[in-house]
Amino acid sequence: MPFAILFPGQGAQFQGMGADVFGRYPGLTEFACDLLGYDLVALCRDNPGDLLSRTDRTQPALYTVNALHTFERERREERRADCYLGHSLGEYNALLAAGAFDFETGLRLVKRRGELMAAASGGGMTAVMDAPEVLLLEIFEEDGIEGVDLAGFNTDSQIVIAAPDEVLRDAHAALGRRGIRFAPLRVSAPFHSRYMASARAEFEEFLRGFTFAEPHTTVIANVTGRPYERGAIAATLCEQIVAPVRWADSVRRLLDLESPLECEEVGGKSLLRMVDKIRVSTAAASPLR
Repeated sequence: MPFAILFPGQGAQFQGMGADVFGRYPGLTEFACDLLGYDLVALCRDNPGDLLSRTDRTQPALYTVNALHTFERERREERRADCYLGHSLGEYNALLAAGAFDFETGLRLVKRRGELMAAASGGGMTAVMDAPEVLLLEIFEEDGIEGVDLAGFNTDSQIVIAAPDEVLRDAHAALGRRGIRFAPLRVSAPFHSRYMASARAEFEEFLRGFTFAEPHTTVIANVTGRPYERGAIAATLCEQIVAPVRWADSVRRLLDLESPLECEEVGGKSLLRMVDKIRVSTAAASPLR
């Protein structure tokens, strides 16, 4: 039975995370604090001023905690994965687990990524429930709403949209008039959309200073919903900033395998719940499978 390990991204952070692993890896924890320039342990433990929700702090914190949980899993010699998937930021942990770069390199990457994404402003993101892509596009066209990007396909019943504030307000009104459920996300900008183009360009320049190894285990890319192509790590990570997160396609890629899929999520259950929903909808669409 194929076995996949999933890594959560931004939104999975919570006060107290990492308490079970920081003490087990004091050297790596101290190294992370020194590289970041602040006390990561105190940030996760106390979350002063809700700093943990700031993109430039969230991303390095989640990457580090996910990584330490991965190292702990390896130390216990638990079952090795046949495939890794990460949701947005979590893809960096997937690549770390697959040997594409070391802990330090990944931390430097997510530190810069978080800084660039945090610098973006003037927009937001909203999760829309039970409205397929075609319907959403029709609604926005009917109401003359321009500038909305589809930023994430989490399941077949949840799509994330991104836009500048005024456009997002119009989109909310259009959805509300039609009785479509939606939930604004606690983010500071329209991530995974055209509006992150400047961040993408700066990150591309930053990545020129790094080299990457080919993953020794399959990693599914958010951008394509397919395994990473050879030599494409830098380009794919840049594109991920402006492209939608194709999580549903990524999971369906694994569900297409001959054998049943078994999954384990690092540090939570939110991605597993998405996998269950995708599994059910996929099975419903293919009753003879």
